[in-house]
Amino acid sequence: MAGILDWLTTPQTIFFLAVTMVVFVSLQLSAAVMVYAERKVSAFMQQRYGPYLVGPRGMLQPIADIVKLMFKEELKPKAADALLFAAAPVISAIAAITAFAPVPFGASTTFFGLLPEPMPLMVADINVAVLVIFAVTSMGVYGIVLAGWSSNSKYSLLGGLRSSAQMISYELAYGMALATVVMIAGSLSLREIVDSQSGYWFGFIPRWFAFINPISFFVFTVAGIAETNRAPFDFPEAEQELVAGYHTEYSSMRFALFFLAEYINMVTVAAVAVNLFLGGWHGPFIPEAYGWIWFLIKLAALCFGYLWLRWTLPRFRYDQLMAFGWKVLLPAATVNLLLSAAGVLYFGL
Repeated sequence: MAGILDWLTTPQTIFFLAVTMVVFVSLQLSAAVMVYAERKVSAFMQQRYGPYLVGPRGMLQPIADIVKLMFKEELKPKAADALLFAAAPVISAIAAITAFAPVPFGASTTFFGLLPEPMPLMVADINVAVLVIFAVTSMGVYGIVLAGWSSNSKYSLLGGLRSSAQMISYELAYGMALATVVMIAGSLSLREIVDSQSGYWFGFIPRWFAFINPISFFVFTVAGIAETNRAPFDFPEAEQELVAGYHTEYSSMRFALFFLAEYINMVTVAAVAVNLFLGGWHGPFIPEAYGWIWFLIKLAALCFGYLWLRWTLPRFRYDQLMAFGWKVLLPAATVNLLLSAAGVLYFGL
């Protein structure tokens, strides 16, 4: 018992627990921030106000939404599978939160000299972080499929099947884009991939992989949008066709968990893209110890891109979505992977 208490009171353990709590709380707050930002961005693009009554400039509207959902009645179809119906949103939320664990968001720090040795700003420093993220994010689709099947509703089932079809279609291109970066960086560790992008060409061009391999960046971004079921690829919901898709029969906090998972997945995919292609926390003018500021700036820019696309592009037809995944994105990712491999062998990167 004394050994456990000694371990819990070491500076490294306290720092680890603090970082874990900060990441956990920040991910949940990020969902509320993204909901507010989406409403404001869509309102700006459509020349209207958006939320403005609850709190200053409507900033407390997400909190009002949470309170409303907490007090709404919990409904469940009579013929639904009770266990899986309850477990589905939990699976989606847990997968979304867990996927962020190996994502670094800053350089190693001694926390103003309080730590005996530098520790990375991340929950879990895993040397195969890319594989872990790829595996965990793939688990999120189980929550959606189980929600559609357990609801005993045709609309919900179709939404769940569409989600699984999207995942299969875009996971392959998604994986090849990741493989290209891993091949160039020579590591599966996100921290090492970020460090390999430090420095500049000609003194002013960042050594970001987005400049070295823009096709991989494009494929990863598009596949990430499809993976998170965001417009113009939001077919698992598709209100005009499926009422509300896989979560048609959900209400109250179970309904909220699905949207929590969706917005956290958006943040996670954007954070991984920042580390893989945009140099992570590396940037000019700001000391590396405060590189997390650059990380947040890049993350905000990519999240804004999510919102911009939603309110700019119309939803594809479902056959167009599948054709784009199998006939355009996958061949492009395959050819790009082969060309990148040839470049690595030839130039010895």
